[in-house]
Amino acid sequence: MPATGVDLLLVVACALVDADGRVLVARRPEGRPLAGLWEFPGGKLRPGESPEAALVRELREELGIDTEESCLAPLTFASHRYPDHHLLMPLFVCRVWRGIARPREGQELRWVRPGELGRLPMPPADAPLVAALRDLL
Repeated sequence: MPATGVDLLLVVACALVDADGRVLVARRPEGRPLAGLWEFPGGKLRPGESPEAALVRELREELGIDTEESCLAPLTFASHRYPDHHLLMPLFVCRVWRGIARPREGQELRWVRPGELGRLPMPPADAPLVAALRDLL
């Protein structure tokens, strides 16, 4: 347990960027923590899983798309303390994948321009990632 007295939760997120420079965000479905907020796709790492492998798996499970670890470029990370855990979340950028992103877990999907990201309500850990992504794109 970290010195802060709360568990550390490692999750991974991805900014999928299409040929038009738009970024895919997903709206958390009702009944889940932080429901209604927009976030970058991704999820929790399994024991012994690398962040890249977790992201490849999560994108397949959540969106039905396939990519390779070599197509994921690390950009930045978020470190945020929630009441019951501390979240550490690296953000990767991906521009190459196979398939069409479709919601497979009840979430709503939206492709948005980088300048629009800051206007969407996002979880506290996702919101600080927007500036780095806007600067890149």
